[in-house]
Amino acid sequence: MSLTLRIFLIIVSFISIIYVIRRIRKAKLRIDYSLFWIIVSVLIMFLAIFPGVAIKLATMMGVMSAVNLIYLVMIFILLVHNFTMTMKISSLESKINNLTEEVAIREKMQNDENQE
Repeated sequence: MSLTLRIFLIIVSFISIIYVIRRIRKAKLRIDYSLFWIIVSVLIMFLAIFPGVAIKLATMMGVMSAVNLIYLVMIFILLVHNFTMTMKISSLESKINNLTEEVAIREKMQNDENQE
């Protein structure tokens, strides 16, 4: 892993952590969602500071270079995160639809009672 890439990863990870913390302080991001991004940033920073770990893992897994392994792992992590967020969004959309139907039924019942 080149020194330039390592420095870039450290800087981007550090900026990401600061950005997430600022968002938490401004109440723009929930802590449970922010933990994912902080952990990913710390993991990237760790691999950038200690590239030997990434090199050893890449060799063990048969990946050509440590950079390819890092990209592969990050893509996998983001895909899993994207899938879990999609499941949460689907669940929330179902709940919104159910609540909308309940509100419409209650409003209809109130209108019918008021007309009598």
